Amino acid sequence: MNDIEKPRIARLTAILTQLQTKHILTAREIAEKHGVSIRTIYRDIRTLENSGIPIVTEEGKGYSLVQGFNLPPVMFTEEEANALITAEQLILKNNDKSFTDQYINAVAKIKSMLRHSQKGKIELLSERIVFRNTNSNQNTSNYLSTIQLAITNFNLIEIRYLSLKKITTTRTIEPFAIYSTKDNWLLIAVCRLRNSFRVFRLDQIQELQVKDEQFTPHKLTLQEYFEICSSKQNNNP
Repeated sequence: MNDIEKPRIARLTAILTQLQTKHILTAREIAEKHGVSIRTIYRDIRTLENSGIPIVTEEGKGYSLVQGFNLPPVMFTEEEANALITAEQLILKNNDKSFTDQYINAVAKIKSMLRHSQKGKIELLSERIVFRNTNSNQNTSNYLSTIQLAITNFNLIEIRYLSLKKITTTRTIEPFAIYSTKDNWLLIAVCRLRNSFRVFRLDQIQELQVKDEQFTPHKLTLQEYFEICSSKQNNNP
């Protein structure tokens, strides 16, 4: 194996990993990830197909793996395993209990795939990393995981919400997106009571129920939403 072949083999392996992480990938996305031309990616995809990997090509959309096809577990480098453990320690400080619980479960499954020689090292590292820049390590909400499912399945949510002015209202909302700022998770949603987008702090939600009823997905992107908000602020100094 010469020096020219080595990077390509590493790239082919990485492309397989990419194909497992998204429903569909464009040649441009793959090319930008690996710093090569789109033409090179076309050749790589043909190589993978010729080696027996069942890749589906959707004209005008991109590439995906045949549904149900699974690759052998990915082996982590020591640096990747260290990054995983560092992220775990940071997320354990998160204020939403549902999020930390689900992350712990996910990381446990990932750790099971690590080589035996790596497990002792990551256990040592987890004991030597501490994040102390958060105000509190107490959980203040328990709804993030439920809301994430409602967002991706377009389910209506009913909440009993306590505003910062201590006013309690019941709202039916269409969950749109979530973001975190200053140790708080915030939910962007269309409020049917106000008939417009509103932002709700998860730690102010007193009760939450996901409805069986679905809503029509919003065509607005999250970036477009932020741009609209920014425009409104600039027009109202």
